[in-house]
Amino acid sequence: MKIHEQRHGAVTVLRPEGPLVEQDVVPFRQQLNNVRRESLGRVVVDLSMTPFVDSKGLETLLEVTKELNDSGQALRLCGLNDTVREVLDITDLAPLFEHYEDVNSAVRSFL
Repeated sequence: MKIHEQRHGAVTVLRPEGPLVEQDVVPFRQQLNNVRRESLGRVVVDLSMTPFVDSKGLETLLEVTKELNDSGQALRLCGLNDTVREVLDITDLAPLFEHYEDVNSAVRSFL
């Protein structure tokens, strides 16, 4: 998995390219942790290039969201396709994430 990183002021946007599945969770998590330390915990994960997320990917997103929330920081999701939205809805996890249509909306939510 390739993970693109882009700064928008004090917000860092990570855009994983490819499915977020078990074998990609460790490097994705490491990059999220690095970004947390460098960006005051204002992180957007743009899933527009992620066709699907398996249970390990969901677990990672949940853990990071909880850790950031517990420390007063925040993770936003954006660019979810129908498959990822359906997974979040079926698992009843959608209310646990703040998600937006696109990167600009997610970045602006930090203002």
